[in-house]
Amino acid sequence: MATLKQVAAHAEVSVQTVSNALNAPHRLRPDTLDRVNRSIELLNYRPNRNARSLRTSAVELIGYCVPSWPNQTHLVMDQFLHALCAAAERTGRHILLFTAEPGVGGMPTYDDLHARRLVDGFVLSQTETHDPRHGWLKEQGIPFVSFGRVWKQTTQPGPWVDVDGAGGSALAVRHLYDTGRRRIAFIGWPKSSGLGEDRSGGWRSACKELGLPADGLFIRCREDSIEEGALATAALLDSERPPDGIVALSDVLALGALRELTRRGLAAGRDVGVTGFDDSPLAEVVSPGLTSLRQPMDQIAEELIAILTGTDDTRTERLLHPELVIRGSTAPG
Repeated sequence: MATLKQVAAHAEVSVQTVSNALNAPHRLRPDTLDRVNRSIELLNYRPNRNARSLRTSAVELIGYCVPSWPNQTHLVMDQFLHALCAAAERTGRHILLFTAEPGVGGMPTYDDLHARRLVDGFVLSQTETHDPRHGWLKEQGIPFVSFGRVWKQTTQPGPWVDVDGAGGSALAVRHLYDTGRRRIAFIGWPKSSGLGEDRSGGWRSACKELGLPADGLFIRCREDSIEEGALATAALLDSERPPDGIVALSDVLALGALRELTRRGLAAGRDVGVTGFDDSPLAEVVSPGLTSLRQPMDQIAEELIAILTGTDDTRTERLLHPELVIRGSTAPG
């Protein structure tokens, strides 16, 4: 197997230049980078991952704990995982998937993977209020970055990339307002969910800004399911003054709203405008198509990898904006 020095000689560059091509390609001119990469390929050079990560403290192999979703699939997180793997591979790195118990119980798994040099750092997701992983990893000096913030903490215990849920919900409210809706309800999650409170806060702020009522128009669901979304919609429609618009915290809850409207002979868009959040694959296949807020998964993954691997050391907190994808569920009659 070729050595680093042999690659440098073949490409007629210094050993440091080859190292930069592997660890910090942005430092090289495009023509130099291409020449080094051709030599690496021709000589079939494979760096010693453990030696390099120990020597440079580089994050080469990235661990990601696959969330557990009992009795259901999570299409959005599936999209995220594909985007994360692709973003890592574009930098010559790979993702190692594993499972761990939630909360403090999972810390030994993280510790074991890092201690055995099976991974050099972690990407976290599905963050919860006072999530213990962030503080523990920071105390241990283990590199990590989080997709999502640790809710109800004034200081985040590490770098993160997140989507502006409050801004997204406000965008949905303003869209429904522009289509003529004046009683816009919100279907959300339990109060213990920081993400849920963030998104519902955006709904509430937008209603206040537009002079719209909010009292009696907010229902918390016990779980993120189509059934719960349908039950919440039924309660809203049976109220003394039913809504003419519904902002759902997720696409799953929004699908429940569409099902209940159909059951009552009402049409989404014509009778009640409905929006979701996440723009999952189901949003465009239901009838009518579901207006939803799309999270920029490719950009999220790119930002996470850049922060974790040190290629973007200027920013450690990134709040990205969702895109409102308009479909038939909010089309005015």
